[in-house]
Amino acid sequence: MIRSIAHLGPAGTYAEVAALTWANQLTAQQSSPITLCAYPTIASTLHATHGGETDLTIVPVENSLEGSVPMTLDTLWQLDSLQIQHALIMPITHALISHAENLDQVQRIYSHPQALGQCQGWLGTYLPMVQIIPTHSTTEALEHLNEDTQVGIIASQRASYLYNVPILRYPINDSPDNCTKFWVVGLQCSPGGSHTSLAFSLQANVPGALVKPLQIFAEQGINMSRIESRPTKRSLGDYLFFIDLESNGLDPNVESTLRALGNYTEVIKVFGSYNTCTIHPPSL
Repeated sequence: MIRSIAHLGPAGTYAEVAALTWANQLTAQQSSPITLCAYPTIASTLHATHGGETDLTIVPVENSLEGSVPMTLDTLWQLDSLQIQHALIMPITHALISHAENLDQVQRIYSHPQALGQCQGWLGTYLPMVQIIPTHSTTEALEHLNEDTQVGIIASQRASYLYNVPILRYPINDSPDNCTKFWVVGLQCSPGGSHTSLAFSLQANVPGALVKPLQIFAEQGINMSRIESRPTKRSLGDYLFFIDLESNGLDPNVESTLRALGNYTEVIKVFGSYNTCTIHPPSL
């Protein structure tokens, strides 16, 4: 039974919206309430579930405009035992929230770097001279906004409702097809599903070092839907490789392939196999 879900806070973030939507579905299945727990950073949400403070964590992992969320990938690599239970795809539509009466009054824009990146074209067109200030979440600055008419914050419509701050412009994201993938992560064993996510480091930085492990997937007819490198933080030029497979990691053929992968990697971590679904934010 799921009793609590961690998410990036404060209230009104897109992670909270995803957690609320997922919690509503789980509550209908198990007929018992679920508590949402806000944490100040993505890393702290994952640590909360890893340490047993919450049953699940819902974290953003990839956006259709801005790509992957490095903090999620880096923290998952650092922690052991966490497994992906599900993937949630949610449409994202940004609003510019402000007490300003018009755009000319806005001098500073606050938001999470992902949201700022998803709106960079709009900002360059309508507010090219404003100061851009990154925050840990889309709603962090809203708690301290007060009545400042020189400040704008890029956040969700739900944030405008929760903090009683007007929407100055909506929508402002650069593409109407903007969406974010969230992972539902917990300590339970991987449930299996249509996708498998893993990461590995290489034994040595030499020619062909990456080709050999990737060739294994090609030989077994396993398609990779994503591959991305992240620094190991040990030395310049030393990388981890994060991969999504369009296969069930519990399938015997995939299991044997992953075992063979160990012959060409230094460390390999399988984050789990899971299914993907699209969710829609609840009405305000």
